[in-house]
This record gives sequence, structure tokens and C-alpha cells, in this order.
Amino acid sequence: MSAACYHCGAPVPAGASWTITLDGAAKPLCCPGCEAVAHAIVEGGLEGYYRYRTELSPRPADDRARAETWTAFDHPELQAQFVHPRERDVSATLAVENITCAACAWLIEHHLNALEGITGSAVNLTEHRLRVSWDPAILAPSHIFAELAAIGYEAMPFEPDRALARQKREARMSVRRLIVAAVGMMQVVMFSIPLYVAGPNELGDHFFALFHWLSLSLTTPVVAFSAWPFFRAAASALAHRRLTMEVPVALALMLAYGASVYAVFKGQGDVYFDSIAMFTFFLLLSRHIEARTRRAGGNALSHALPAAALRLEDDGAERVVPASLLKAGERVRVNPGATVPADGIIEQGESSLDESMLTGEFLPVTRRPGGCVIGGSQNVENALIVRVTHAGRESTINSVLDLTDRAFAHRPRLARLADTMAHRFVLRLLLVTLCVSTAWLFIDPDRVLWVTLSVLVVTCPCALALAAPTALATGHAALYRRGVLITRADALEALAGVTRVVFDKTGTLTHGEMRLAATQTLGALSEPHARQIAAAIEAHSEHPIASAFRPFREPALSACDVVRHPNQGLGATLDGKRWRLGRAAFAAGDITPPGPGQWLLLSREGADGAYIPSAWFRLEDTLRDDAAETVARLQALGLDVELLSGDERAPVQALAQTLGITTWQARATPEEKLARIQALQTKGERVLMVGDGINDVPVLAGADVALAMNGATDLAQTRADALLLSPRLVRVVEALSLARATRRVMRQNIAWSVAYNGLALPLAALGLVPPWLAALGMSLSSLVVVGNALRLKHGARGRRQHLPAHHWEPA
Repeated sequence: MSAACYHCGAPVPAGASWTITLDGAAKPLCCPGCEAVAHAIVEGGLEGYYRYRTELSPRPADDRARAETWTAFDHPELQAQFVHPRERDVSATLAVENITCAACAWLIEHHLNALEGITGSAVNLTEHRLRVSWDPAILAPSHIFAELAAIGYEAMPFEPDRALARQKREARMSVRRLIVAAVGMMQVVMFSIPLYVAGPNELGDHFFALFHWLSLSLTTPVVAFSAWPFFRAAASALAHRRLTMEVPVALALMLAYGASVYAVFKGQGDVYFDSIAMFTFFLLLSRHIEARTRRAGGNALSHALPAAALRLEDDGAERVVPASLLKAGERVRVNPGATVPADGIIEQGESSLDESMLTGEFLPVTRRPGGCVIGGSQNVENALIVRVTHAGRESTINSVLDLTDRAFAHRPRLARLADTMAHRFVLRLLLVTLCVSTAWLFIDPDRVLWVTLSVLVVTCPCALALAAPTALATGHAALYRRGVLITRADALEALAGVTRVVFDKTGTLTHGEMRLAATQTLGALSEPHARQIAAAIEAHSEHPIASAFRPFREPALSACDVVRHPNQGLGATLDGKRWRLGRAAFAAGDITPPGPGQWLLLSREGADGAYIPSAWFRLEDTLRDDAAETVARLQALGLDVELLSGDERAPVQALAQTLGITTWQARATPEEKLARIQALQTKGERVLMVGDGINDVPVLAGADVALAMNGATDLAQTRADALLLSPRLVRVVEALSLARATRRVMRQNIAWSVAYNGLALPLAALGLVPPWLAALGMSLSSLVVVGNALRLKHGARGRRQHLPAHHWEPA
């Protein structure tokens, strides 16, 4: 014995070769079980566990090394790095290997959802991520990892850098399998052509035998290597008594290859090597294109944060550290051309930042000292010194990623319909194939095999399984590129059915950057002191109005016992006196503002309990540049547009007239807004509510679709079904158009898939479709579905430049 095991502390046998590399040094391990656990932790990006653990891990038994591999993830210190507590359960995002298509996602979700303690699971096909939630009192994380491994899917806690490396590795392997299948197919077809075109007695038996043996030698690597994922997925599905689309694929390949090998060795019978190679190649090709489509349309945010950051130490020295280890309060230098490693506030420097990865706007924005920067932004011009406010999992980018995963937690109705149809179709296909085979045994026994193969191949429900996921992934990606983030899967379908758009005023149709235009005092209170009192009260508010008083904050003056009165104002205590700030009716009763515009009244409680008016404040807000265009384009789409605002009647009426909105309501409380939405829904309207701010949360929750504006409060965003990350309001119009186009493409894909299978099945059953043509037809049907979905991407990019803005979506 020469050393202690780095994982469990047990003695390491002399000459043992088990090690784990950490921080560039090889650490000794005592057994294969410890090696498996240690590699699982480090490769999952959780090597910090070893740095901060307070006790050694238990040693897994050698005979249960595989089953015990995941027990380390039950350790509280390790769970703290990837498990997130929620109100009633906990959740985690995992990176999953070996996901090849929608059937894999279906199998994973159905298997996990059947486990006791699982409260939800959803696979993000684009990023190969699994978002799973469970009751920690019933289920341990190690059990989830073990269950995934049992059905053939290795999982690790999601880390962007390692997930990207894993995806690249899988993509390279996919290309290798495709190349082997392509080379094999070309050579086998070359040897098959003479056999098809030769006339009677033109080729001797020795040529037939030679070409058959050559075809066998070339097809075997295609089946063993290129087609291996189909066999693995089919075996896993059958082991868990589930039918996926890989089952008929694997069955067809095994039957064709087995019969062909038998014919070669026996020297008589038909061979199907060309059909096997073509089927494998075209199936891999369609899946490769579909995977590239998903990756190209994937969320680039998962890899937006840099791996390293330039941290400034207290002595002024610069040190390169992993960006994931940054903490709030630390300072970093961001050089020109570098990526901002975390959210923060600029302390020194002024520069332009490219925030297109988050907002979809490609024009850089200027940020100055005191301004906020978002992790993942590209620094364009000058060096910046930034003080970190949120880093790693707390950054804005990771919050958006969580919302993206939430969007895939449930599938829209059309996607669920296609999913159900595809998996029911597999069972029916196998039953139909059995009936067809039985019938051909009596009709023509010599043709039984190739007719059976044709039925299995030509009717494989690949296109049906791809119909909805491909359109959804492309639609989500196209929306994200326009600065709209979908946070609930049903929102995309609900957006397509919207009949009325309801806007809030402040922070939605206007910039929400309120400015104090005038102050009028009543009595002995001076204007500067009145502004300081109002600023101290508004310091406790998240409403956009509060920003107008921020420049007048006096640190020595603070408010306490603050009470928020939604859509009315605030009450607070300062220097032992009770104050109110808000609407005139709320602050001091029925009193008329001194002039037109938006006025707030500050009042002080008198000796008799009545509030005495002390000062008037007139606020101004600016209309968004594209507000009028947005309203006009929505109306051109045939949608009704309405304005609901809590502001005074005069400014709301003026804004409605400016924008051409005929239906509007002023001084609406949150309850009145919600009642209006519910009344519209009772009449059959499908309502999209676009709002920003704390007062919009009830109505956002009650609308059919809720869209929170850029800069909305966190509480509003959690209620929203979609987020407008772009500062441009016109993106709302484009989101509605894209949602309609996505729904239309999904319907077209499902209709095409059903029609194709409905036509192909009887033709194949009648013996009119040879196996090679069946392979070609099946692959082309999948490519048609993928190509149709890609119109969402290219339609958004190209036609928008030539047609009126509200007519660019695919036909």
C-alpha cells in the first residue's frame, strides 16, 4: 500500500493504475468503482466538490461499481452545485448523451415520469438537455442518473463548456457513421447495377457470387457501425416494453441483412445489400440534417459566457480565473474584443457593447460608468472595469436558459398529437406488417421477404415524429433571433390564435423612463425637500415612476413602514410623520391637478388624521419610436388593439388618439384590468397582454398569452409566457406572424406525413414498391418535413426585406 485513495481515503494497492486528473495532477484511486465515481464528478464539471468537501466519500463496492457510480451526486455539497430548490420540489438541468431524435426524448420522458417522486421531465432536443424535477423526500438524484443509464442515456449535470464539447464529439461521430454508410452504399450499388441490367445468361454464376461477396463485405461495416445507433435504441426501447420508431427500422435491417447473408452462404436466394446500405445512408442523412437544423437554431446563450475572466485583485494585479468562479463584488477587466464574463456595473471606462446574443439587435449600444452590462456581451471598443453583480448560475443568461428549458417542459397540442400518432403508428405498423407477410405467404412465398421489408421501411414514421419538433425548434429559434423568448411551450400555439392585443401604457407603449418635469409646492415645504421626500418614498418601488425621483435621493433621508397601494400610490413614514405619494384622490381626496399632464401629489398626515396636500409633481414619459407602427401593423393583421392603463384619463386618451387605438380605459386598477380580460375571454376573444411592471402581474397571469417587456420586473417575467428581450416594440408583430407561420408549418408537416404513410402503405403491401425505393421514399419524406420547417428560418431572414412587414411569414 503506497497512498490513500483521493476519493474515499482507502489504501491504494501497490501498482494500481486507477487515477483521476484534477488541476493538472493525477490523483490515485483504489478501485474501478472510485474511478467511475470520480470521473463522473469531474467530467460533469463538478470538480469543486473535491475542493470544498468536508469529509471523504464512501467507497462503492466493486461488484456494484456501475450501480453505485452516481451515489456521489447524493452528497449535499455536490447537490448544491446543480440542484435548485423550488416551492414544492427541486429541479436540475442535465446534459444527456446518445440522444438522436424525438423518439429518444419520448423514451426518456416517459421512463422518468413513471418513477415515483418525479414531478416533471422535459428534453430539449436542440441542446440535448434534460430538465427534471423531483420530490427529494422520495427520490435521490443518484436514482435518476442510474435510471437514465439503464435505458442507454448517460447524463451529467449541465455545464455549457462540457456540453458543447460533448455535442461536437457526437456530431463528429454522426459524420463518421454517415461517411461509412455513403461509401458503402455507393460501392454496393455499383456492384448491384450489373445484376439488375444484365440480360439472361450475360453474367455467369461466378460473377453473381463475386458481386454478392463483395457487397456483403461492404455492407457489414454499414450495419455494424453506421446502423448501430438504431439497434441500440431499439434494444433499449424493447427492454423497457416501449415501441419507438427505431424498432421497425432495426427489424427491417436485421431481416434484410440476415436473409442476404443466408442467401450468400447458401448460394441461392435474393440479396438486399443495396437496399440495406441505401436505407441506412438516407436515414442517417435525414437525421443528420435534422440535427444540424436543431443545432443551428439552438440557443447560443448556453455557450455565450467565456471560459475565463481577467479578475482584478485588491493589490491591482490581474489574474486569469474561470468565469464560473467569479463572485458578486469582484472586479474584472474586459478588454476590447473580449466577452463580458458576468453581469455587472461599469466602474471605469466607456465602450460600445454588442448585446445581439440576448436582444437580437445587432447595433452596439454605448455603456458608461454606472451602466449595467450583461454577461455574454461583446466589448467592441475600449477596455472596461466591471464590478460583478451576478455570475455563473445567477447571471441573466442562465436565467434565460432556465426559462427556455421551462418552455420545453410541455409540448403544444399539435406536438402532443403528432407524438401520440407516431408511437401508436409503430404498433399498428408491426401488426399490418404481420398481416401483409401472412397474406403474401399464400400469394407468392418468394416475394414475402422483400414485400415485408418494403412495408417496414417505407412506412417508418420518421417524418411524423419530426413533424412537430422540427417546426417548434425552428420557430423558437426564429423568434429568439428576433428578440422574443418563449418561456411556455403552449405560448407559441396560443400566440397563433390571438384575436386581440391589450397594451399597458407606461413602460410598454412608452419607454417607461419617467422624467420629473415640474414641481409645485403647497405651503412652507421647499421644492428640493419635497423632491427628496418623494425620492425616499419611491426608493421602495419598482414602478417606472420611481426612476424619475432617483436623481434626488438623499442618503440621510430614508422611509420606513412603506405600504404599497396598487395603482394608487405609496404610504410611508419619514421623521415620525406619515406621508402619501400617488394619485390625487389617494393622497388627499378630491383635488384637481394644477394643469394637464400626469401629476402626482405628495401629502402629509395632519393632526386630525386627514392628509394635507404638500407638493405636486408633473411627470413626462416619451412614446416609443415604433409604437405607432406596431399598432398599425397589428390592426393590418386583423387584430383588435386595446389600451388598459392605470394612469389618468387625459394622458391615456391623448396616447390612444395618437396611436389610433379606439378602445381604451384609464385609471384601471389591477382588478379592473383582470376583469376586462376575463370579460373579453367570455366573449370568445383570445387575448395577448403586453405589459411591464408590478401592477401588470395579475392581468399577465389571467391573459391567454402574456408578454413581458424588456426590463420588466422579475415577478412579471415569471408570470409571462414570453419575454421581449429586444427594446423594439415592433417585435410583437413579428412574434405573432412567426407563431402563425409555425402553427401552419406544423399542420402542413403532420398532414404531409399522414398522407405519405396513407399512400405508401397500400402500395408497399401490394408489392409495388421495391426495398430500395422504399428506403428512398422514407428518407425523402423526412427531408420534406425538415425542409418545410426551415422555411420559417429563411422566410424570416429573406422575405422580410422585400415584402410589407406584416406579410413576410411563409405561406
